[in-house]
Amino acid sequence: MIQAGKVFAIAQENPPVPGCTVSMRVTDTIYHFSLAAKTDISAETYPHPKLLVMAEGEMEVYTGNGSVFSLQAGHCLITPAEIPVGICSMSGAVYTEICLRRDTNMTDNIKVGEVFKLEELLLYQEGQIVNMDIINEPTLKFVLMSFDKGTGLFEHAAPGEALIFVLDGEGIIGYEGKAHPVKAGENFMFAKGGLHSVKATEKFKMALLLTLN
Repeated sequence: MIQAGKVFAIAQENPPVPGCTVSMRVTDTIYHFSLAAKTDISAETYPHPKLLVMAEGEMEVYTGNGSVFSLQAGHCLITPAEIPVGICSMSGAVYTEICLRRDTNMTDNIKVGEVFKLEELLLYQEGQIVNMDIINEPTLKFVLMSFDKGTGLFEHAAPGEALIFVLDGEGIIGYEGKAHPVKAGENFMFAKGGLHSVKATEKFKMALLLTLN
């Protein structure tokens, strides 16, 4: 089980099991999935869209209206609602699934049914920290942040449980008095109320997935 206060990688914590598809619940709306080579998830219809965030491998997402999306590590996709959506992988894949509401408040920079990379949505600004809300809901926030080298956030408390995706560069996450170096491809978790800080040792981008009760 993934614990708060530890550097980890979603792909390493959820390795594919030969011949199987495996899911792990993080919250009621967030799951990690692993697909072994030559496995699939049959097409199903949901009343709400889902945000898929690829951690490792390759897979195809196909819909009932004939669309096919090829995803690799670092790719994201928001699936459509009310249309059958299936997933298959010939070589294996690990990804995070975030269930959204039909009327989820999302940035105009992303569209349902378009493949995108989170780190490409936000630029660096000299001497500054830049934020962009990807999802902004009362109980769920997904925020992109870019830090120029040497910038950072002072210690503060997390208002809910948070999952960090390190997208680019290197930094140091301070958590409950301990320093944790992190780099692109790694993840980190905060518990609700956990005191944390961020320092960019190089230019640094991350995504923060925050769940609020």
